[in-house]
Amino acid sequence: MDNKFDVIIIGAGPGGIYSAYELMKQHADLKVAVFESGNPLEKRRCPIDGEKVKTCIGCPTCSIMSGFGGAGAFSDGKYNITNDFGGTLYEYVGRDKAIELMKYVDEINMTHGGEGTKLYSTAGSEFKKKCIQNKLTLLDASVRHLGTDKNYVVLQNMYNEMKDHVQFFFRTPIEKVEKTEDGYKVDFADGSASCKYCIISVGRSGSKWMQTVCDDLNIPTMATRVDLGVRVELPAVVFEDITKDLYEGKIVYRTQKFEDKVRTFCMNPHGAVVNENTNGIITVNGHSYEDQSLQTENTNFALLVSKHFSEPFKNSNEYGESIARLSNMLGGGVIVQRFGDLERGRRSNQKRIDEGTVRPTLKATPGDLSLVLPKRILDGIIEMIYALDKIAPGTANDDTLLYGVEVKFYNMEVAVNENLETEYPGLYVIGDGSGVTHSLSHASASGVYVARQIAEKNR
Repeated sequence: MDNKFDVIIIGAGPGGIYSAYELMKQHADLKVAVFESGNPLEKRRCPIDGEKVKTCIGCPTCSIMSGFGGAGAFSDGKYNITNDFGGTLYEYVGRDKAIELMKYVDEINMTHGGEGTKLYSTAGSEFKKKCIQNKLTLLDASVRHLGTDKNYVVLQNMYNEMKDHVQFFFRTPIEKVEKTEDGYKVDFADGSASCKYCIISVGRSGSKWMQTVCDDLNIPTMATRVDLGVRVELPAVVFEDITKDLYEGKIVYRTQKFEDKVRTFCMNPHGAVVNENTNGIITVNGHSYEDQSLQTENTNFALLVSKHFSEPFKNSNEYGESIARLSNMLGGGVIVQRFGDLERGRRSNQKRIDEGTVRPTLKATPGDLSLVLPKRILDGIIEMIYALDKIAPGTANDDTLLYGVEVKFYNMEVAVNENLETEYPGLYVIGDGSGVTHSLSHASASGVYVARQIAEKNR
């Protein structure tokens, strides 16, 4: 390979993809390479089929988490156009600019296979009033739902458009990033490559690797947070009044006991619960499809409690991993428990789950989440379930299923300026790996933003 490039992008998740796409559109003469540790989109296949392979087998590269499209490729394709959640990109680029960038990303999606999908909005919703009346807060957003199936089409079309203009190196994890006299050098197993500009976009799953890069280059980082909780699965009809108009309601509740904030996250109407493998640890997530023939009778969503850490503790991700390891230790992976069993202080067994009214969409080990999650977090989740039951009666039914644990890892927030550039000129950190963004829309927008800067510098 010719190992000299104008721009090297590390990671082919949303940030990396939209960086490469925008560079191609803005300055086609630039020589751009994208290095990705996972597989091309068409080769991303999780071996779990529910029959021969029922649980995670620890593939060398998790096809759910890595590969072209990043973890967002199989996470329901929800693009939330808002500054209220999903990251703090607006603190760097301004509120109006952040929304403008997210709308531009939406336009790209609509011209690459997403046309015809619905744009939902919470603005003026009667449901917002109902939430306030029950001590819940509904966050404002416009939500474009592509679905995992349509999102796949969009990603494939974007790749097909870029592949002859951008060089992609799959199954090529970068081991080290070094500053050189005239740019940067990246090392991988079979060699190295150099560039003038380097964009790092490794996502949440690359948080540990990102920290090693920051340590090697003495780039300051700040401790952030970890989100811990469960994924709730219940009959779709229970949340139908919410999902038919909003698709995804981002609902926040402040607990009475501890005044902790508990929030819903990644709501998937008629969706399925799935495994994730992050750094060898099995956690839970969910997704759904736009195609009605692929939909289920259930809706799932996460209930998460954010824990922010202060000095002297800095290892928020390691804390989250230790909780997830307990689940893996007790259940061999993900644990599932009926809400009624949790309230009665007993572990669930297969017989009670089989006799329940909610048919699980993920093969998980019946168990007791109280042996895994800290009491404060579990108390907050239980309190939130009863609060949601007031606006969606049936949420607190005995047969509602809770899968654990769900963990959202956040990278240590990397010190970058208003251009998302580190103290080293030409070295940018974007997407969820930067600690600045936490969503598909924000990560994609950050990629566009940086690409435009590089293109402008080279006109």
